[in-house]
This record gives sequence, structure tokens and C-alpha cells, in this order.
Amino acid sequence: MNKKIIPIFVPHQGCPHDCIFCNQTRITGLSTDMTGQKARIIVEEALKTIDDVMVEIAFFGGSFTAIDPVFQEDLLSLAKEYKDRGLVRDIRLSTRPDCIDAEKLDRLKKYGVTIIELGVQSMDEEVLEKSIRGHKKDVVYESSKLIKDYGFTLGLQMMLGLPGDSKEKCIYTAKEFIKIGPSFVRIYPTLVIRETGLEIEYKAGTYKPFSIKEAIDITKKLMVLYWINNVGVIRVGLQATEDIQNGVDVIAGPNHPAFRELAKAEMIKDYLISIIPEEFRTICIETANINISFVVGNKRSNRIFINEKYKARFKVLVNNSLKDSFKVIIDDKEIKHIKFEQMYFELAKIYDLL
Repeated sequence: MNKKIIPIFVPHQGCPHDCIFCNQTRITGLSTDMTGQKARIIVEEALKTIDDVMVEIAFFGGSFTAIDPVFQEDLLSLAKEYKDRGLVRDIRLSTRPDCIDAEKLDRLKKYGVTIIELGVQSMDEEVLEKSIRGHKKDVVYESSKLIKDYGFTLGLQMMLGLPGDSKEKCIYTAKEFIKIGPSFVRIYPTLVIRETGLEIEYKAGTYKPFSIKEAIDITKKLMVLYWINNVGVIRVGLQATEDIQNGVDVIAGPNHPAFRELAKAEMIKDYLISIIPEEFRTICIETANINISFVVGNKRSNRIFINEKYKARFKVLVNNSLKDSFKVIIDDKEIKHIKFEQMYFELAKIYDLL
């Protein structure tokens, strides 16, 4: 059964720090404060469009557990009302690692919260300091353990390309996340948003964002690491406003509306390079229709790569029985039939991640 998420944004309310990359109003597209009544209207309108799916109310945008406790309870009691009526299954919120303690978790438990996401961003101390996060990495381990001990589902969020970051530090963060054992993660490339400290540093020449190529190269490795360790990757790339998608509020950085698809296409290309011969006339990939977009690549990037590097023809054959796998046929001879799950383990070796 599919899940429908009803997002309720509480932009920057309660957050004790102004991180260098953050402008929650720009990111969420909201400039007004949320209220219990506004939240009720959002939920009611969303429920009118939902039929026979699991429903989740999700509080995004700010550090929820740092909001005034009275306001927290106003929003949480609303969500619990719908949960008690059987209209909502899960209640989710996001917050900072240093805004978690037993008292806060007792409150969340009382109101039926089931999922807590921590905006960790990095496990490297230099990156945390340069990004003005306001906490050390130790608090991430402590708050994550406490959340799991209370029986909540834990999600962790990381960002690529913050000040002082590198490919090695991103991979280190992913490996530390895996040790913590979240149920899922989100991967966000760092974008330079208007009216942030990062914009000031970028314009002063003291900060350089990752390029799209650099960010994709790192992201594909992170996705492989998480997948082979049974950590779900539920989001890759910023879930942003129309202005950010159109580049209006983005000063610089690896912004792309199909960021996840770019990374998956790169994985397919890397795997094919590892198994195909140096010379051939035709390569055919047989798989289900749902996989075609990243097999061919964004704007046919994989097809173009094969055409130009190997001077060979690239074909795709739709076979909807192959939803979890694909076949590689070279010059009319099948050389490989592999499940995507197994491909990730092969890529982990290729990327030297094991």
C-alpha cells in the first residue's frame, strides 16, 4: 500500500542556531508562522484527496523539539486526533541532534509520534564547526541511541559539500550513519541559497560548492553504501519550492531536479564499463519499463556515452518481468543477468567501499 505524506512546515521556529547554509523561508517557500488552525486546514484539505493509502502527518522545516512546548502540544494534539480516528498511521517530525532529551521524547511518545528525523548534515567536526552547527558529533550518537531506545523510527539527514567538506568526509559520515543504524536517510547536496551566511562566503570567494559532477560522483557511492547495509535512501536532492527548482533562490551549487536519477544512471554506466568488452557492435539492456529512465540516463547520457566511447549501438528492450534485475546482451549474446541488489555489491567493490 502506498503512503501519502501530509507536510506541515514550521519554518525556523524554535531553531537555536542560524546554520551557515540555512534560510528556511527560502527553502520551504513559507514566510508565515504555522498555527494549529492552519495545520488543521492543511490536514483536512489533504484528506479529501486521499483514498485507500497509508497517511502520515509530517512536521518539517524547523527544529520541532525546540519549539515552545505549548505550541508543540498544540500541533501534536491535532496530529494525534487524526491518528486516534484511524485517519493517520504515522506522525513524523524533524529536529536537531542537540534538541533531544528524555523529557522531549516523553512528550512525543504521549502524542503518538512514530518517526523522528535528525538533521545531522555531517559527522566531521571541522565541517560542523565551519557550518556553524552549534554542536559536536558526539551528540548525534547520544540522541540517536535515545530515540531508538524509546522505540521511535530513526531517520538521519546528511548534506554534501558544506564548508570544509570532501568526498572522504562524506563517505565517513555515511559509514558513521550506518554504525548508528537508522531506518532511512536523506541525502542533500549543499546549495547556496539567497540571504544565508553561505552566500556571503561564496561571494567573498571563501567557499566553493561541489559541481554537479562532483556531487553525483559522491552521491552514487553513498547510495551504494546505504543499500548494501540495508539503510533506505528515501530522498536524494532537495525537496524544494518552485523558485528553488527554477533556480530563482539558488546562487550556486549542484541543483538539479532529477538528482537521484543522475546518480542511478551513473551507477548503471559504471557497472556496464566493468563487464563489457573493449570492442563490440551492439549492446542491449533488457529490463522493466520502470527502470528505463536510469538505464538510458538523463537526456540519454548513457546511450551517448556508449555511442561515443565504444562506437557501438545502444538499445533497450522492455521486459516488465525484470522489475528487480536487468540483462546485458552484447552482439545478440546475453553476457549477464543481474539483480540490482547484487549490482550494488559489485559496485561497492568497484568503488572500493568494502
